[in-house]
Amino acid sequence: MPGPRPLPPTTFSRYVTEPRKVAVIGAPLADGQPLLGVDRGPTFIRNHGLVRRLKQDAWNVEDLGDLDFERRSGLQSAVATDAAHGSPKRAELVGHANRILYEAAHAHAEQGKLVLTLGGDHSIGVGSVAGALKARPETAVIWVDAHADINSPRTSQTGHLHGMVLSFLMNLDKARAMQGFHWLDEEKVPVLPPTRLAYVGLRDLDAGEKAFIRSLGIKAYSMHEVDKHGIGKVMEMVLDHLLDRTERPVHLSFDIDAVDPLYAPSTGTRVAGGLSYREAYYICEEVAHSGCLASMDLVEVNPSLMMAGGDERTVDMAAGLISSALGNSII
Repeated sequence: MPGPRPLPPTTFSRYVTEPRKVAVIGAPLADGQPLLGVDRGPTFIRNHGLVRRLKQDAWNVEDLGDLDFERRSGLQSAVATDAAHGSPKRAELVGHANRILYEAAHAHAEQGKLVLTLGGDHSIGVGSVAGALKARPETAVIWVDAHADINSPRTSQTGHLHGMVLSFLMNLDKARAMQGFHWLDEEKVPVLPPTRLAYVGLRDLDAGEKAFIRSLGIKAYSMHEVDKHGIGKVMEMVLDHLLDRTERPVHLSFDIDAVDPLYAPSTGTRVAGGLSYREAYYICEEVAHSGCLASMDLVEVNPSLMMAGGDERTVDMAAGLISSALGNSII
């Protein structure tokens, strides 16, 4: 297989115009899952010196602050009328918030900026990836997560929308027809094909998710593959598959629960046996080294889930991973 791809000499990413600009968008959404506090994630990450780090890495930072998801056009009443267990919960709220995020992400991607979205729960991936796909239709997605997030409303066991993100982006089981998500087709957001998705770090999947991954032939590198091959070989296979002698924009969607709870405990769906500190950083370093990163989201940091300094470890990891993905290197 071909070796590592060198960084372009004049810019971090060929999809970001000079001077290098990054638009930082806060997506303080917690409605895609049941725990309070994850909506505070964007502020928590910013307050840990994220903008300062990016400026030190020679980025021109445009911090847009947090989006106003309270512009919900009377949808608040939907919270009190959740569907029964196993049916999508708060679909209109989550769908509406994601449309707001989509509009912002798309607008700034169209201007040649790298778009960095701070979650919020992982349901914000609908809006962030949709914005990337609309602006850059050839976008490939690297999904770093303990969970596959590819349940459809039909297969979900919990009804929590942060576990259904990819079903909307890929329109599995006609998920885009669900109330709250019609805008994906109205806006003509391209459907993400299975060949342009790769997982890294999976270790907790539902039966329906396994069935989708197998039937669609999605490249999925679980912790078993990480243990077997090492993270270096895994990332080589991921990038060779997604880029395959073709240069295309990459969206990195990084759920902090992909990292072992020893290093990032302040998140809502902790699963033991995750990525080590260095494995997590290596993923981001290799994506940066590809020269193709065009957009990213970092999600599921929940400062309310504190334990003996765990919130500081988690947010430090989050800010550091973002810095590495955006080109900060050891040497």
